[in-house]
Amino acid sequence: MNPPLKGGKTVPRLLQDLSYYNPQRLPQNGFNILASLPPQFEEGRPAHKAVANGTCKHRWVTKIDQSSLPILDSEPDSSAIYFQAAYCSKCRCHLQLDIDFRGIGPEALPCPNEQYPLHHFLHKPHIGRSRGAYENGNTIDRWRYTEHFQCSSPLCAAQVTAKLESPRLKSEWVALLVDRSVIKNRAEAAIAKDPTRLEGIAIPRPIEVLSNLHSYIKNAMSTSETRKILGNNKKWLICLGDPCSDLLEYLGFSQMDVDWMPPRPDVDEAKPFASTMNILLDDVMKEILTLISEQPEEDRRAAKMHVESLSATPDMERVLGSKGFKKSIASRTTDLTQPEHPFYASLGATWDFHDDLIIYAYDRQTSVDSLNIPYYLECLQGIADGRKSEDLQTKAAIEASSGRISVRDFRKAYKTLGFDYPSSYLTDATIIGTFQARTTDAPSHEDTSRDALRIIGEHRSSVAIRDVASNEIRTYEQALDYLNATEAIDDSFLTSLYQLKVDENPLNKQLARNAISLIAEKRKSSALQAWLDTGHLGDVEMDVGHAYNCLGIDDRTLDDDMIVTTYNIAVADSPSRTDELKRALSAIAKSKGSQILSSFLNNGKVTSEHPLAEWPVGLDNIGNTCYLNSLLQFYFTVKPLRELVLNFDMYKESTGQRRGRKQVGSRSVSLKEIERAQRFIYGLQKLFQNMISAPSPQVTPEQELARLTLVSSSVEEHIRRQSILSAHRPSLGAIDGQQIQGPLNPKQHAALNNQSAISVNEETPTVNGSGAFQDSGNDTSSEATLVEAPLIDVDAAEKQDDGDYMMIDAVDQKQQGQILEDKENLPPRKAFDAQHPASEVQTSPLTETSSSRTNEQAQQIQTQPYGDRTEAMELTDETIDLTESPRHPPPVPPRQKPKENKKAIQEEVEIGAQQDVTEVIANVLFQLECAIRAEAVDVNGEQIDQVKNLFFGKQKSYTTNAQGVIRTKEEYISDIKVDVASGARDVYAALDAAFDVQEVEVGLNVEPQYSTISQLPPVLQILVQRAQFDPEKKTSFKSNHHLELKETIFMDRYMDSTDKELLAKRQECWKWKQDLAALQARKTQLTKTELGLSVPDILTSTVKYIQEVANLDPEDPIEMEPDVVADIESAAKDATEEIIGIDERMKTLTTNISSQFADLRTLPYRLHSVFIHRGMVSSGHYWIYIFDFLRNIWRKYNDGYVTEIKDVAEIYEHEDSSRPATPYFLVYVKDEIRANLVDAVCRQIIEQHEYGTQDTVMKDDSQGSAAFQEPSGPEEISNTPAPTGSWDSATQETGSVAW
Repeated sequence: MNPPLKGGKTVPRLLQDLSYYNPQRLPQNGFNILASLPPQFEEGRPAHKAVANGTCKHRWVTKIDQSSLPILDSEPDSSAIYFQAAYCSKCRCHLQLDIDFRGIGPEALPCPNEQYPLHHFLHKPHIGRSRGAYENGNTIDRWRYTEHFQCSSPLCAAQVTAKLESPRLKSEWVALLVDRSVIKNRAEAAIAKDPTRLEGIAIPRPIEVLSNLHSYIKNAMSTSETRKILGNNKKWLICLGDPCSDLLEYLGFSQMDVDWMPPRPDVDEAKPFASTMNILLDDVMKEILTLISEQPEEDRRAAKMHVESLSATPDMERVLGSKGFKKSIASRTTDLTQPEHPFYASLGATWDFHDDLIIYAYDRQTSVDSLNIPYYLECLQGIADGRKSEDLQTKAAIEASSGRISVRDFRKAYKTLGFDYPSSYLTDATIIGTFQARTTDAPSHEDTSRDALRIIGEHRSSVAIRDVASNEIRTYEQALDYLNATEAIDDSFLTSLYQLKVDENPLNKQLARNAISLIAEKRKSSALQAWLDTGHLGDVEMDVGHAYNCLGIDDRTLDDDMIVTTYNIAVADSPSRTDELKRALSAIAKSKGSQILSSFLNNGKVTSEHPLAEWPVGLDNIGNTCYLNSLLQFYFTVKPLRELVLNFDMYKESTGQRRGRKQVGSRSVSLKEIERAQRFIYGLQKLFQNMISAPSPQVTPEQELARLTLVSSSVEEHIRRQSILSAHRPSLGAIDGQQIQGPLNPKQHAALNNQSAISVNEETPTVNGSGAFQDSGNDTSSEATLVEAPLIDVDAAEKQDDGDYMMIDAVDQKQQGQILEDKENLPPRKAFDAQHPASEVQTSPLTETSSSRTNEQAQQIQTQPYGDRTEAMELTDETIDLTESPRHPPPVPPRQKPKENKKAIQEEVEIGAQQDVTEVIANVLFQLECAIRAEAVDVNGEQIDQVKNLFFGKQKSYTTNAQGVIRTKEEYISDIKVDVASGARDVYAALDAAFDVQEVEVGLNVEPQYSTISQLPPVLQILVQRAQFDPEKKTSFKSNHHLELKETIFMDRYMDSTDKELLAKRQECWKWKQDLAALQARKTQLTKTELGLSVPDILTSTVKYIQEVANLDPEDPIEMEPDVVADIESAAKDATEEIIGIDERMKTLTTNISSQFADLRTLPYRLHSVFIHRGMVSSGHYWIYIFDFLRNIWRKYNDGYVTEIKDVAEIYEHEDSSRPATPYFLVYVKDEIRANLVDAVCRQIIEQHEYGTQDTVMKDDSQGSAAFQEPSGPEEISNTPAPTGSWDSATQETGSVAW
């Protein structure tokens, strides 16, 4: 689509457009003839519709008593201001035209002058519009539009304002004055009231009513003597009277009992009028004269009313300095096919301009709108041809000789090479290839084709096309293009391409050799230089351009750490190319002189440039764990969480005898899950201590911590079940050398625990209080679950006389496997899909002596709803006796002592690394809550703790049914899910989509639902869902659309509130978005069709096709319906105008939506962390940016190295590449308490001593769960004290986070 014209208008053009200006009656395309220039016109296509059908062509008449006109033959100075008031003698609307020369400076030279013979006005976009003007204390329904202009002359800069207002007399008031039936009814009613006095009086004609009212007003403005109008005045009663009271009061008449007092204007006021009353009455008198002029001639003659309206055009020309402008001879404008060709309007000129003024208008347009110079030149050429003007043709030729090219020339050039103009689908390669094919097929036409190619190159601003057109090779890129080579091609193959060129045409030899020389110089290739000198190729080294291309790097300004990241991704994707990729990285390191890249090549790590004590440590990648490293870095910077982990024993959940139900994420938590979670926190604690004290720039997370972080308990259970069903599952022991399979006896398990540390993956059976065997690997086993009843038949188990476990055959094993596979695990809550409502939450504090009971400290757990059933369970010491021996124990088979299987742990880590981002985060939060004591529980039994208070907020949804009943639901949320599937958007637009009203299915009904935030968490997490599914291709893909981040976001607009004004704003915004979606859908229909063309292009092509078919045989043309082509062209024009109107409306709606909540700024949240991913939906690399509020810098945490970000555009701006780095997860923190929430650097280095490194070992703590035990001796690391300000003295005892 052609760019809009941004030029101006000369005074004659402005006045001509003003005569058609009606802001209340714009054409369907929304075009404003006064404010805008028409779209670019193309010969052969219908002109743009500038005026709606039925629009009044104004006949302006000056209101002399309201105008301040310049003195004849006077010239304005820097203090001059003129204004002219006028009214239309046809539609009665009012105009005020002002021109202000003030402020242009004493050295100014106002137009017109010798250099600038006419003002050239540019429209100013700050358009003022108002409704409901207040006059005389009454509000009336009137419209008013104001347009602003400024002269483009640097020596003038006069400002013009054109204000158009609706008539003073409303349509119903006009009916009172001119509608014969209304007048008749009013007069007959008056006669009926007093038939004696009014008998015989004729019904007045409209002209009598109008002239009487005109006389009353004229008399009031002529004398200060006030004479009341008697209420029984016959003429008054018959013509006006009380039925016209609204009109009369508006005009200033006032009623005193039955009599009326006329208006009281300021008759002594100097002219031009400034008082509201005088202006009102003067306007109404002019409108009455207009209504009188519309009456039948015989009535006007009988009433002796002669209205003479003199055109205001001469006064307007005098005000705007165009009186007597130079005009052309009329005969020179008759060759154009239309009364006024669109080219005139495009130049801001009129058809009667002299050639000199046409040239002046062209020069002004090109000076203020350089983007559209080609079109303005086409306008000049078209007018020159139409007028057959030598002066204009000479001007056009001079412009062309200076290098300017017109749209006409562009169109001709594209046609020469067989293309349509414009063609958005064309690539430079297609155009160049077509040119080369044409010159090969028709060498005699090469000059014409090359000139056309040059013009196309200028139009597309294509260096490649211009270079081919010039037939010279001056750059490295040109050399590659000439040889049909790419940067990836080795030097050895370039010589072969050279020979191909010479074989095609021996005359190419020197040009091809020049190309090789340029490539050799650019690549610094000694091999190619040797070939040029001796004809023999030397040793080939990897060129740096080839090296970048080998790594898939387009931007050579990329930071060193990003180059390393790209290298790692490439090696992971193609391990067989490792040597080649390493050579490429080495070439880049050498060309950049990069110490960082050289260090990485030498030892696989990047040396830190910062003092270790002042800089965070990196985390080594232990195998596809880049996302894990980013997540751990983020959690480490959250002060309250870091201190909770470092001082975990203060908050640790008891795993001994427990009385009470522990519920996290809307489900019961098993003892096994608590023990697993506590192993996770001990591992996290060890890592955090190492991150604080390590005397190195990187530390390495342990495989076990990675497994516990990435693999949830439900996934771990699935892996265990798969191992049970596998034909190659691990053996549990042997009898006489034969492997056996089956559970261990609990007592032997305990003995093994006392002997040595066991594998963290080991699963052992336990017994419940009744002696029944339970598989501890089952999440719902009686030993593991705190509130669930046993899920096996205890009585049946007790009836097994021999107590042995049966061996099962293959069929039974398969059936057992199906049962195990169908058994459902209860996973940890996913962040935003919480099933458990938290409505009307009332927390109950727990006593310090019992960390797991409700505040009643009762033995009986209150009945709570859970799923589709309600349970209550009496907890007694007998119930939870986990060590009682079974009544019928099985025989104890021999068993080898288990050994830690590092390979199995690594396999689980690899499986965990494939988990969804949300699953990993949910798993971490779930384990954190499982591991610690509750501070309180809500009415649904959900645990309230430090983690929930830190990361979880509450969302409230409102659903309205068909009867208008509103249902609400409140639930916990730990993040807000947003997406960018539909295109680029900013973070506000993405958040809006999560809370906007939407249609949801409820049963068989579809009901509107919207959400709010009833409680904000201090740490606000936003998940960007980039994984999308293509229903046509049946594949997943990653959406790489840009998400524009904000440094600060204000959450006021999303909060739950009873404020009616806020709800009204939301509803208005929802309506705007619905309108915007409808407009976008309509635009898509018009611009994106199955043919790949827009509707206007299809219709235009159809016209072209019809015309070509009709003229295939000139001697026997095909007869066509005469209106077919015209109808299709009209439809194409209407479609184009509709698209333009849609774009303008969409722009307005987008602006309204973005500014709707700009005044709500009481809940600021600052951007703290941005998780980034580069790659595809199932592969790629993660890193994280974290902001240091204390030092006011951003850092990039990319596995083992942490670097400072110098240019924040790396974070905030979209990367222009096929696989851009995109935000996946955002973290905002509450601004007012950010100092207590996050701390990017926490370092207290402890240097290594001669004692060496001691491995971390597992210990069996007093509660029976395996936990990490810190090294003893000189290397023992104590828990680091909390930094000042993160916890206060009171909260250190209770474990509560201090916000």
